[in-house]
Amino acid sequence: MALVRWQRPRPWLAAALSLALTACAVGPDYVLPPSDLSPAFVHAAPTTDTTPLALDVWWTRFNDPQLSAIITRVLSQNLDLAAAQARVEQARAVARLSSAALLPVGSANAQVAGQRQSLESPIGELASHQPGYQRNATLYSAGVGASWELDLAGGVRRGAEADIAEAQAAEADHMGVRVSVAAEAADAYLRVRGAQHRMALATAQLNADSDLLRLVALRLHEGMSTQREQAQAQARVAQISATLPPLQAERDIQLNRLDVLMGVQPGTYATQLAATASEVNIPALATTLTPRDLLRRRPDVIAAERRLAASSARIGSAVAEYYPQFSLSALLGFESLHNATPDAANFQPLALLGVRWRLFDFGRVDAEVARAKGVNAEALARYRQSMLRAAEDVENALLMQATQEAERRELLREVDASARARDSSEEAYKGGATSLMEVLEQDRELLTARDQLVRAQTGSARAVVATFRALGGGW
Repeated sequence: MALVRWQRPRPWLAAALSLALTACAVGPDYVLPPSDLSPAFVHAAPTTDTTPLALDVWWTRFNDPQLSAIITRVLSQNLDLAAAQARVEQARAVARLSSAALLPVGSANAQVAGQRQSLESPIGELASHQPGYQRNATLYSAGVGASWELDLAGGVRRGAEADIAEAQAAEADHMGVRVSVAAEAADAYLRVRGAQHRMALATAQLNADSDLLRLVALRLHEGMSTQREQAQAQARVAQISATLPPLQAERDIQLNRLDVLMGVQPGTYATQLAATASEVNIPALATTLTPRDLLRRRPDVIAAERRLAASSARIGSAVAEYYPQFSLSALLGFESLHNATPDAANFQPLALLGVRWRLFDFGRVDAEVARAKGVNAEALARYRQSMLRAAEDVENALLMQATQEAERRELLREVDASARARDSSEEAYKGGATSLMEVLEQDRELLTARDQLVRAQTGSARAVVATFRALGGGW
């Protein structure tokens, strides 16, 4: 977007032109900058499905009622979201106030004033000696008035245009908070489930190794094992037990995070997620959206574009200060010392044509216009940066999604092979064909593979959430 270069008009020319500006507004007319984003995402998975991706309630694609219930509660109770909505209301009020400045302002008043004149005051000293002087007096007055700034140069209109754009930006910010809190809630929920599944694996492995320890103790009692093998089995049980406290801490931290997102004190809803759920369903995600679609999907991009439009309108508001500003005022009133009934005798109308012109202040106006242009240039840079950031977020999310899914498939094969190797080692140990050390080593490899698989599954689900968030889903 090229910024329009305005030069200061000469005073006589400004006066002549102001008469022709009744239907126009000075300053540049806003034009949406062109997008130079590529037509497709580099890391998007190829797909032949042309069905539009449902992004407004993306969390339902996980087929998890608890997740859906949590996000519903977050969207209705989150305090950051409530604060963003309050900012929207403030911005809308400012926009309404600016728009109202284009309309005439009317007022009405009525007054009855009673007074008893002091005889020792300067007026009382002089007037009390005059024939017919009355010390007590009542003044009746009433009237209606109206005033209107003609806005010939369009400065007020440009200001209203800017405030409306700012209100739209606040609405986009509100939607951005909505997208963020929904994604954060889903991420915390998935981390809770991931920690629970890892704890379940560790607990199952701990039970299995405890059984193996009992078997070693029995063989030692019968002289078929050694103290060294018993110590190795005991060390393995202790090693597995040591993995549980960090997993419990991770679960509890994410539960606290969920409660705060739901606008309640930590610990309020923790018991509802105490039971370990089934394995998280990872929805398939093949998007047909393009980087240019982010311009209307991403709230942060929309907000940046609206602020750019507002800054463009502010240039017009600043430029309008070069021109004289006219206002019309009228008053229809009645004033009387004798009676409260309006009539021709106490009728006093007033009409006023006002002119305000910063004729000898163009140096400051120059500075105001230069500042408005600078703000516009900054807003343009921020808008372009927001587009690049949005494309980067989607590319990174798609890349992580593909990487985590590939890792998960490989780990499935590793877990299957490790399980078969571990079962064979245990049978061989029971038959005396191998040492306990080999059984424990196979045990360790199997647990490590299973733990990595759960982490990869959680990571894959979290990558899908990040993709939905990057695409602007949730509003």
